[in-house]
Amino acid sequence: MRMQELIKAPAKLNLKIKIRQLTPGNQDARPLLKELKKDKEFFIIFDCSYRMAAELLKQLSSMGMMTEYYHFFFTTLDLFALDLEPYRYSGVNMTGFRLLNIDDPWVASTMDKWAMERLQGPKQESGLMDGVMTTDAALMYDAVFMVAVASQRATQMTVSSLQCHRHKPWRFGPRFMNLFKEAQWDGLTGHIVLNKTDGLRRDFDLDIISLKEDGTARGITEGGSRLTKRWIKIAVWNSYRGMNLMESNRDKNNNVTDSLANRTLIVTTILENPYVMHKKSDKELVGNDRFEGYCLDLLKELSNILGFTYEVRLVADGKYGAQNDKGEWNGMVRELIDHVADLAVAPLTITYVREKVIDFSKPFMTLGISILYRKPNGTNPGVFSFLNPLTPDIWMYVLLACTGVSCVLFVIARFTPYEWYNPHPCNPSSTLIQNNFTLLNSFWFGVGALMRQGSELMPKALSTRIVGGIWWFFTLIIISSYTANLAAFLTVERMDAPIDSADDLAKQTRIEYGAVRDGSTMTFFKKSKISTYEKMWAFMSSRKNTALVKNNKEGITRVLTTDYAMLMESTSIEYISQRNCNLTQIGGLIDSKGYGVGTPIGSPYRDKVTIAILQLQEEGKLHMMKEKWWRGNGCPEEDNKEANALGVENIGGIFIVLAAGLVLSVFVAIGEFIYKARRNADIEECVSFRALMEELGISLQCYKGIRRRSRPHSGARSACIFCQPKHTAKRETVRRDSST
Repeated sequence: MRMQELIKAPAKLNLKIKIRQLTPGNQDARPLLKELKKDKEFFIIFDCSYRMAAELLKQLSSMGMMTEYYHFFFTTLDLFALDLEPYRYSGVNMTGFRLLNIDDPWVASTMDKWAMERLQGPKQESGLMDGVMTTDAALMYDAVFMVAVASQRATQMTVSSLQCHRHKPWRFGPRFMNLFKEAQWDGLTGHIVLNKTDGLRRDFDLDIISLKEDGTARGITEGGSRLTKRWIKIAVWNSYRGMNLMESNRDKNNNVTDSLANRTLIVTTILENPYVMHKKSDKELVGNDRFEGYCLDLLKELSNILGFTYEVRLVADGKYGAQNDKGEWNGMVRELIDHVADLAVAPLTITYVREKVIDFSKPFMTLGISILYRKPNGTNPGVFSFLNPLTPDIWMYVLLACTGVSCVLFVIARFTPYEWYNPHPCNPSSTLIQNNFTLLNSFWFGVGALMRQGSELMPKALSTRIVGGIWWFFTLIIISSYTANLAAFLTVERMDAPIDSADDLAKQTRIEYGAVRDGSTMTFFKKSKISTYEKMWAFMSSRKNTALVKNNKEGITRVLTTDYAMLMESTSIEYISQRNCNLTQIGGLIDSKGYGVGTPIGSPYRDKVTIAILQLQEEGKLHMMKEKWWRGNGCPEEDNKEANALGVENIGGIFIVLAAGLVLSVFVAIGEFIYKARRNADIEECVSFRALMEELGISLQCYKGIRRRSRPHSGARSACIFCQPKHTAKRETVRRDSST
């Protein structure tokens, strides 16, 4: 298969292929490899002979490209015969074709015999394993056997000497060629069948082989055994049927730990409490022992599961990773892009722009952006702080209720006849009657009940007693609620916070705020399309020299010493507030994100690290590690934060009860009035409507508590409301005083 055929295959897949060609006769490919490395081309196809492939492998190794991040595909059919012992632990991904069917025992035996004979002769060419049969030799071997098979079928054929300078062909040649095309043979390169028209081979298989992840040869001397141990067949390509993946023939013993066992990975990180910290010790520490923290514990657990060893290095520029105006990255992201490090285990936030240049594992911690600020100071009690237990609305409603109840009590007490009495009980014939519930007295009754002091006025009628009782119940609830909440206000310190959320920050400019320069928090505000966050970024970008800080430590110092609010991850705020009781988190989470383990793009470690993280999560070890490193000395717990003023939603029901009681009292008063009027009708012959209205009007005079009794005129029978037949019993008549 030539390169022209290879570049036609992905045409329908819309893949971009860059073609580079060496100068014929030039075997120094290092300038070309340097260009490929600079352009970060990790998938490379080499169309060359096995001799050039052996030289390329040496040059790739010298260029530092024999790593697990590169994928090399060789078109030579002799890749399996090359000596790959120097690259056995490099982890490089190498794929090629193989025509020899070495899985056949006869083929393996033949190749072993070939190897034994070749080992006794002169040493083979450089790059090949000793004694290994090449594909050209195997094809020549099969060709000789095909001639032998055809010759056995060719009877009555004589062979004469042929001379090169004579053009006379062998007269049996066409017949022999037909016999050769009809011959079939199970050779070293598989079953051989030729096309009768053009004589080309048809229906043949090509094994697609891949170098085992550890490249082991296990010290086996036999050629076939060495090849089967070194390579794994991942697919078979047939000239008719196409490619068939060999799922059943994959290495069944391969598991998540195979590719990482006995490997040392370079881990980049950054100093950030409590993720990575310098370990305090009396003696000088070296290597990984210099550090401790959550990320170091996480690394230890991952190495126990996956079987790798690691070397921890701090990022050179002390940054997480962000792009500048030219699109260049810095920090840990840059080290992963340049393959300086294999893993980035740190509080590295998974973001869209980072995901385009590096790979992330599943998050090992979820969090969000919040605000770090000083704890607000307690407010000094004011002169009118006794009004705080109830909201202004409730105070207004209580005053309105007191006024309304007093008015209703006055009207009902004047309306009902049972609140009128004779002020001179020793003189039953007195025409004067009295009512104590004047408008002023009614207000005094309501205020006295509200103040829990009572008054000398006591209702006598059922209707007025209903008003009084429901008002007493109302005042009981109000005063009890006020007293209970007043105690809370006196014992709990109220905090006066200048900001409560990100919106409060965006609306003011007095308090300066910012984030870590070139961090994910800064990137979030820089890329956000929400108006509030755009306004906040405009403020921060206009004061880059003061608003943005170098790291979290500098930001915390500014929060403690100046009027500054720090935008940072909630997990860091939780850790800091546990150790500094003067700091607290303001508001909720602005967004939601996660920390993940970073790897270079295409890294074979990403999926394995993800599986290990999920295993730690299911076992609860991630939570245990967080509890270990986040638990601080502890700050004194605050008592239920602040006492809240009681509003309508808390005690609004008592107003409904009061209104229902007032309505009931009105209906009872009407019933009492009608009942009394009917009793008067039994005593007098008739009660006129005009007289009734006159008495009602006199009763409702707010400044008089005494009036005279009245009776209807004798001539007003036509205007009577209640007329009853005269009883034989003696009735007492009350003459209406003409002066009334």
